[in-house]
Amino acid sequence: MVAEHHDKSEELDEQPTSSLTSEDFEDAELEGDRPFRAGTARAALSYSGFRRVFAGSITSNVGTWMQNVVLVAFATQIGGAGFAGVVAFAQLGPLLFVSLIGGSFADKYDRKMLLIVISIQQAMFTLLLAWVVRAPDPSETLVVGLVLIIGAGQALAAPTFSSVLPSLVEPRDLPGAVSLTSANMNLSRMVGALLGAFVYARYGVAWVFVINAASYFFVIVGVATVNIPRPTPPGPGEVTGIRRVLSGFTIARADPVLTKVLVTLVIFSFASLVFVVQMPTVAKNFGIDPESTSYGWLYSSFALGAALGSLSVGSVFAGRDLSRLVRVGLLGFAATLTVYALLRAPVPAYPVAVLVGFFYFLTITSLSTVLQTRLDNSNRGRVMALWIMGFGGVVPIGGLIGGVIIELSSITVVMIIGAVVAFGLSFYARLDATRPVPSPS
Repeated sequence: MVAEHHDKSEELDEQPTSSLTSEDFEDAELEGDRPFRAGTARAALSYSGFRRVFAGSITSNVGTWMQNVVLVAFATQIGGAGFAGVVAFAQLGPLLFVSLIGGSFADKYDRKMLLIVISIQQAMFTLLLAWVVRAPDPSETLVVGLVLIIGAGQALAAPTFSSVLPSLVEPRDLPGAVSLTSANMNLSRMVGALLGAFVYARYGVAWVFVINAASYFFVIVGVATVNIPRPTPPGPGEVTGIRRVLSGFTIARADPVLTKVLVTLVIFSFASLVFVVQMPTVAKNFGIDPESTSYGWLYSSFALGAALGSLSVGSVFAGRDLSRLVRVGLLGFAATLTVYALLRAPVPAYPVAVLVGFFYFLTITSLSTVLQTRLDNSNRGRVMALWIMGFGGVVPIGGLIGGVIIELSSITVVMIIGAVVAFGLSFYARLDATRPVPSPS
């Protein structure tokens, strides 16, 4: 019986999502060990193609977070806080400026080949970075340049990977797949931070980068072994060049729900998530030393809550109204962030950090699922590029401006402002039905 289910799953993997039917999936369920409720994380994992790509991506993401965490510490060591800020911008800045190009590529070229080529590029330049930092006095210019190239590769790959995700499962199981992908990011961040600190202290910074370079092999294997439908090539009347790169804005503006999702994401990321990049300052509110083990546990508590919040969308809340989940997430986030801002004792800070993280990613995963279910394969990359810009590119800008406000007032004021903004967004983010809509011409 298990073998029959495996064969059926492999058969489904060889078909693009658009050719899968409800009967195909129901047959796969009936022939398997047990049925899975549609839309759950377990249902998404029943697709062997999704399992392979998911396993490869989580392994690669652990390596990426090992590098991200250690890189800032290393930059601070060789060049001080100012140089660390430059390196951090080189890491994240491309998400704001290059993602649009990545989204345009994802809707035009073979997505499987794009991911493989970009992963090879990432691995090569990461190995080169490992070689550069071996020197007793490494060139700061070379370090920044290599980090910028690696960051640009990440910005190109992110919309492409987000476009591949829906093609690996049936549309009814997309919530579970998005839930697992969000949990992937948070779990890999938690594991990567711990492993990166250990390898850095024990073997040196170069070995952290070597391990990250090797981790790209797993995502290459995962992507190479599944069938990924090619996007529909642009027709003779479709826009090209820079107009095509910017056409994601036109597509999103034509659908009021997409507009609300993206506006909610950008405002939430800019005003409510300042504390994420100012976590060391938050820790001082509780009397926790940012260089202590207690700080590591505080950060891990937040990451654990975020992972649980993302998984909840594909488990306990599977099948629930996503519009309602978005509003519940924003209200819960506003309440818990307010408590977090007013706390001054370390012991209760840990469970509250879990709750803040939970409602944070309950909101983000619900918004992402609504967005994904309203897109088709021909425009997914360009719109997901806007999501990457809003989620990854806006947070550092909010953190930069938030830092100025903190200097003039306090981190407590900044978090209270973020809570008030989240509360206001809960009234704005009243999303309509989440059925897919055709892309505008």
